[in-house]
Amino acid sequence: MAGTEATDVQGPVSVLFVCLGNICRSPMAEGVFRSLTKFDKRVGKVDSAGTGAYHEGGPPDSRTVSVLRENGMVDYHHSARKIRTSDFSDFDYILAMDDENLDDLLRLQRHIAKNGGTNGAPAKVMLFGDFGGSKGEQVIDPYYGARDGFTTAYEQMMRFSKGLIEQVLQGREVDEVPER
Repeated sequence: MAGTEATDVQGPVSVLFVCLGNICRSPMAEGVFRSLTKFDKRVGKVDSAGTGAYHEGGPPDSRTVSVLRENGMVDYHHSARKIRTSDFSDFDYILAMDDENLDDLLRLQRHIAKNGGTNGAPAKVMLFGDFGGSKGEQVIDPYYGARDGFTTAYEQMMRFSKGLIEQVLQGREVDEVPER
């Protein structure tokens, strides 16, 4: 299981981004992180999910897609899904967009551990904003607001993703390119 230090474990790191409905913040984070690490063999599986199943099977919010496209990310496709028990063993990092989702994820992780575990090393569950330079920074849900909230979220995703790359991936070595 990978910690925040790249030297804890070698091999490709896997990351799951999580928000409430998996149509605004977490797919944007996934798209940004994928674009920054597209050819980086230190990165393995990258995905996003929601703590709720409100939009399961649906596409990202049109404003999320629009902001990604405006910033050169034109090949991003996603179908919303709810977090699964297996995610806690399939991913090294599960990164929440805000404190409410973080609390839900930690509660679910404790429940899974109490009822038989995850069949492997547990994911490191934390706030994505912790990689942005100030601990505890949250991404406000832009869903009910205007489009500028999506632009603000995008700027945060870029900063947080660069911090994640710097803090987790620097010094990590892998022998082969992972499948995504």
